[in-house]
Amino acid sequence: MATTKSPATAQRTAAPWLKWTAVGVGAGAALASSAAGAVSGLAVYFARQIVTPSRIRVENLDILAVVGSPGHQTVILPANDDTTIEGTYSLHFDQGAGHARIGAIRSYVPREGTVEREVEKVYAGDLQAATRGWWGGAVYPSPGAMGFAEQQVLIPVEGGSAPAWLVRAESPAATWAVMVHGRGATRAEALRALAPARRLGLTSLVLSYRNDGEAPSAPDGRYGLGMTEWHDVDAAIDYAVAHGAEDVVLFGWSMGGAIALQTADLSRHRRRIRALVLDGPVINWMEVLAHHAELNRIPAPVGRLGQYLLSSQRARRITGLAAPLDLKSMDWIARAEQLTLPTLVLHSEDDEFVPIGPSVDLAAKNPGFVTLERFHRARHTKEWNVDPDRWEAVVEGWLRGRLFGRTLPGGRSREAAAPERDAGATERP
Repeated sequence: MATTKSPATAQRTAAPWLKWTAVGVGAGAALASSAAGAVSGLAVYFARQIVTPSRIRVENLDILAVVGSPGHQTVILPANDDTTIEGTYSLHFDQGAGHARIGAIRSYVPREGTVEREVEKVYAGDLQAATRGWWGGAVYPSPGAMGFAEQQVLIPVEGGSAPAWLVRAESPAATWAVMVHGRGATRAEALRALAPARRLGLTSLVLSYRNDGEAPSAPDGRYGLGMTEWHDVDAAIDYAVAHGAEDVVLFGWSMGGAIALQTADLSRHRRRIRALVLDGPVINWMEVLAHHAELNRIPAPVGRLGQYLLSSQRARRITGLAAPLDLKSMDWIARAEQLTLPTLVLHSEDDEFVPIGPSVDLAAKNPGFVTLERFHRARHTKEWNVDPDRWEAVVEGWLRGRLFGRTLPGGRSREAAAPERDAGATERP
């Protein structure tokens, strides 16, 4: 049985964040006419969009048809850069109330601009009645959907409490995994790391943080791009330590990678941070913002002015930020030698939102501490979606060597290094 939707042409799925194509076209016209005021206005708009959370997710993907009965369904979608890549993904619909797990490609007809994929499971909502939705990488809605016993806990943060999932190891764990999702995503994005963490015997704490729609909003209601959010991760480490953790591994996706790096740099618990696992991370915000200005046809001078506004004390009333953002301090290419924690970076060559270049540069500048694992075809933070077996094997194998290896460079044992760690020094891999 097929439920047919209204006809639609194939379209490119819009970015989950930083998407201003129409504005970019206007910016070009503004510059061409030397309309300085218009250019300034576009730079303000650019800057505000970067730091302003979006409360409504745009349903930018037509659902053309659903074929079959529940439990044996396929869905027909417009063929675009997301829907034509093999792997397992999520399809959200009904303003986010509906959620389906989408699997293998059954057929792809380029001349018709459509692709048919398996519907592996519908977690919520009536997919047959849906006409539009959005594509995502957060396949599972909760740890329970993956077969893990979960506990909802609250982390005390500024302005209230941030909900988190606690997934305990089978036996009491000294090392916890603290997982940080990306900008515009939810904590469900981090669930893909639960299985390898569990096999390593780690207890996992999957966080929400300010402005993500679950945790309290920041006082200014603006993203800090990592400069403010790390305080919520620090509070999560407080919780972990209070409940038995001796040390932690930080996982971060996209902006969550920038947050994890800030936490490792500034946290009062930094001596407890054993390693970083970063997926499609923002290593250098200036490069990412320049990339999005180019991607959306915003002239480079407008993009640079937008960056300046974010960093300017005098522009706070314009951007809405309580304090300016020091983007240079979050440039880990320039600070590469200061990253002295074992760090695994998983990044796709085909990441369209956070290009792999800065990750490559960081690994090249700091090969003693940074390991880069390259993926192909995967879109932004969808390395797991394309090849979950490889992603989990790489993470598990790399962490096993860092957490349970017996020696450090120079032949020192971990036991001999313990007094140094307790004094606040960072352990080498």
